[in-house]
Amino acid sequence: MSFGTDFGIDDLPVRDELRGKSPYGAPQLDVPVQLNTNENPYPLPEPLVARIAERVAEAARGLNRYPDRDAVELRTELARYLTHTGKHPVAVENVWAANGSNEVLQQLLQTFGGPGRTAIGFEPSYSMHALIARGTGTGWISGPRNEDFTIDVAAAEKAIAEHRPDVVFITSPNNPTGTAVAADTVLAVYEAAQAAGPSMVVVDEAYVEFSHRDSLLPLIEGRPNLVVSRTMSKAFGAAGLRLGYLAAHPAVVDAVQLVRLPYHLSAVTQATALAALEHTDTLLGYVEQLKAERDRLVTELRATGYEVTDSDANFVQFGKFPDTHAAWRRILDRGVLVRDNGVPGWLRVTAGTPEENDAFLDAVRELMKEQER
Repeated sequence: MSFGTDFGIDDLPVRDELRGKSPYGAPQLDVPVQLNTNENPYPLPEPLVARIAERVAEAARGLNRYPDRDAVELRTELARYLTHTGKHPVAVENVWAANGSNEVLQQLLQTFGGPGRTAIGFEPSYSMHALIARGTGTGWISGPRNEDFTIDVAAAEKAIAEHRPDVVFITSPNNPTGTAVAADTVLAVYEAAQAAGPSMVVVDEAYVEFSHRDSLLPLIEGRPNLVVSRTMSKAFGAAGLRLGYLAAHPAVVDAVQLVRLPYHLSAVTQATALAALEHTDTLLGYVEQLKAERDRLVTELRATGYEVTDSDANFVQFGKFPDTHAAWRRILDRGVLVRDNGVPGWLRVTAGTPEENDAFLDAVRELMKEQER
């Protein structure tokens, strides 16, 4: 089938708030060292691969039937994991799961945002918050941060009082900066949001397993408008699985089910996630290795002369560069792909294997020597 080449997206009846926007994405370039998408560099261990095959084979025998619509077994195991690692008791009624944390966030915005409503996030932060807001017809408000990328509590309280958003996003550890958010900050923002709203406060903890700090999960106790979202993409090394989840008051779980698509989690996805949860201890062992490598990157980058933001994630933000894109290109020319997130003067590198990190450090040391000439 052939269409005229003079017809493009701008000729379609696309919603006004989507016109001129770009889809989310990171460069996928074929280079020896790819450290730009915050993936876990370690393949799943063979015993887990074998267990996934067993569980998927079992699920395949029933693929003529719809999967468990409410994913009860999976949510039960996720609740057990959260209780064990989050230092706070979580029941199946507190947990909801979807296809990646992005779908969790989408369902939250479909439920509590939408046309005529607004959401606020403190930027720079995870760019998908704003993109999903636009996709659900939710107005987006960019809130302030301090120069060190921490949240300015007074400024946040003022912005919330002024704009009265329906949804407030807090990302901890923050992407792309890596900074964690103190519990006192979350509590202050929550109180401000309830006074102005009340509104939902969503704490995005996609990288929390890599943090030096404890999870903010215990804060949901007694706070029905507080939600903590998580993912299996990072710590579990399962980016290809696409499994995200949230913990919140049971009423929140009931509410998001009003907008979920029927049977949204396939039987294969549920089976694979359950297999991964059986190997939690092994996978979290890889997390400890990555935390050590992340800390090594921070130390080595600072020793080389770069500015580095304190990181509680599996990546490091470093700079500062007079021409960020030019610095990104020079590192790429040495076979290492990092991320230019659009934060002026800064680049972001994912913690990889020791060998990948060595290649990256060699590249940025050479770059520093060039800059000093």
